Amino acid sequence: MPEFIPANVPNHVAIIMDGNGRWANARGLPRTMGHRKGVEAVRAAVKTAADLGIRYLTLFAFSSENWSRPEAEVTDLMGLLKAFIRRDLADLHRENVRIRVIGDRANLRGDILPLLIEAEETTSANTGITLVIAFNYGARDELARAMRRLATEVAAGRLRPDDITAERINATIDTAGIPDPDLILRTSGEERLSNFLLWQGAYSELLFIPELWPDFTRETFLAAIEKYASRERRFGGLSQPTLAVGS
Repeated sequence: MPEFIPANVPNHVAIIMDGNGRWANARGLPRTMGHRKGVEAVRAAVKTAADLGIRYLTLFAFSSENWSRPEAEVTDLMGLLKAFIRRDLADLHRENVRIRVIGDRANLRGDILPLLIEAEETTSANTGITLVIAFNYGARDELARAMRRLATEVAAGRLRPDDITAERINATIDTAGIPDPDLILRTSGEERLSNFLLWQGAYSELLFIPELWPDFTRETFLAAIEKYASRERRFGGLSQPTLAVGS
């Protein structure tokens, strides 16, 4: 039976990939095994998004608050990120995937930043789906960094306070040039945004699903898109009335 693909596919989907640790704990495995299984779900999600015609997929890979986790877990997560880039970059490039990295790049570990830059530069001319990796990212930190840059411009006389509009802020934050997400998904049943895309998600549809991230499959993704397609997006306006026949 052919799979059902809704006509109203979002342009940009952002995902909070939650539940790797709980997936591992439920199976009596180390948390690191949950993260490794989660990488497989990342690969499946990127392929599914590309197949559906989604133009942007943003994944919350590592938050600026995650550094407080046990050092062994952080070290394993960094190792997984490096392995993913080294192992998957060639495949992503061949599939015409463009990679963007958002988040604070200051004080990143010496061997991480060059890999992130390499991934962006290698795929910069690609025209397929844009995979946005939120790494060392926190929305409040993103806004604070943007405000500091704008304040510097005002202090130097290059901007007036009245020049700081929503459009100017959009052009200053990490996601400049990337459209706002139409849909933000979070796995594991938790129902909060956890400091993720707070500015960009002002009018995003939110969907919280019970599956833990390692269990996120193509079928899970398709079901989420179908739910999105059934919603009416009004962006603060009113529903459009349906005209009766003959009216």
